[in-house]
Amino acid sequence: MRAETRAAFIKTLPVSASYLVLGFGFGVLLVSRGYPFYWALIISLTVYAGSMQFVLVDLLSGGAGLVTAALMTLLINARHLFYGISMLEKYRSAGRKKPYLIFALTDETYSLLCAQDPPAGLDRYRYYFEVSALGHFYWALGSLLGALAGAALPWDFQGVEFSMTALFVVVFTEQWMSAQGRLPALIGLGSSLACLAAFGPGRFILPSMGLILLLLTALRSRMSIGETQA
Repeated sequence: MRAETRAAFIKTLPVSASYLVLGFGFGVLLVSRGYPFYWALIISLTVYAGSMQFVLVDLLSGGAGLVTAALMTLLINARHLFYGISMLEKYRSAGRKKPYLIFALTDETYSLLCAQDPPAGLDRYRYYFEVSALGHFYWALGSLLGALAGAALPWDFQGVEFSMTALFVVVFTEQWMSAQGRLPALIGLGSSLACLAAFGPGRFILPSMGLILLLLTALRSRMSIGETQA
């Protein structure tokens, strides 16, 4: 085993637990909507968008149009634009590995690669590639296992769609507990409730995400001051 692979494996072990579990949930959810098990692997290999894949299941089963799917993806994964900007220097000389490194940049991979430099003596870009590829592997494996289990076992899938709601509740709770300021969380919650009341449960997601983006942009200076004072 390459030294870079060994170091990346050790580094990504904590990520493997969450990716296998969440990927498993995605696979089960996809199969419960009537899709063949192999689509879970195909989507995880080609889309690889974490929470967006849970949303994608609803978009596919609900017959959403291309424009709706594109806007939803842009709003949910807009944070990756900022990730990419901050990684320009780190990936600048990655050569042929650069396209995949860009594609496989997730929240967890970004955190691992920004936390500290690779161990001394290792090929930097090989290490970056291994960390990214292992995360991708964990997610795809979890998705496939979940889809196979969902297709093979006589489960009652009633209520499984709540897994996506539970995922976002966990993310919200974690950010609420760790954040220095509560304003972004309150903006997200308030905007969602307001749009839910205005547009109804079937049409509130896009308007609420657009409103959240506008409010966060308008109040970014105030939030920055609050974090500095904290």
